Amino acid sequence: NLFSVAAGNVTRSVIDNGNLVKKVSFPREVLPLAVVGGALFDFVLQTGVLLTFMVVTGYGFHLEALILYPLSFATLVVFTTALVFWVSAVNVRYRDVQHLIGLALLVWFWMTPIVYPGGLVQDKLTAPTAPFSPHLWTVYLLNPLTPIISGFQRALYYTVTAPPTLSTPHPVRVLPDVSIAWLAGVIGLVLAGSLVLLYLSWRLFFRLSGDF
Repeated sequence: NLFSVAAGNVTRSVIDNGNLVKKVSFPREVLPLAVVGGALFDFVLQTGVLLTFMVVTGYGFHLEALILYPLSFATLVVFTTALVFWVSAVNVRYRDVQHLIGLALLVWFWMTPIVYPGGLVQDKLTAPTAPFSPHLWTVYLLNPLTPIISGFQRALYYTVTAPPTLSTPHPVRVLPDVSIAWLAGVIGLVLAGSLVLLYLSWRLFFRLSGDF
């Protein structure tokens, strides 16, 4: 939600404040950053509801996995900020970006393990009978949101394999079967790449902002 709301709303952040941009001298980067701030506020409220629910129901937490939470959060914020700088600046010159970003977010949603188990994807793509196994799993991880979301899920829910139930008599893999250290390393790589992307998009924003 944080990523999709920020990326979806930031497309018109400069255009909708056109009079302000043209008449008043102020740091123009405030406009996309304000969109990220609004999405962060929603994120805090939603996280509070989730954590309260987990405490009340007695689900509990695993301290060894909680380290993934701040790492995933920092990576998500940096990657989102990098994207909103690029989108907000480019959309001023090419107005079709605001329509394309909506389609891209829809595709991106289904490419990320949110409404389906990431562990199931790992099983399918690394099975001996799968084409190009296990390289497709590596390609799947190239989506930067995949390790970020997996980090949040592992930190909060911990369980890699769900136990059998009446409706599912066999154990079901729900999260990728990787170590916490391995997942932290992948998220760290995404964070490093996001910092580079943030620097490049920040420079692009300031270069294009002269035409605003």
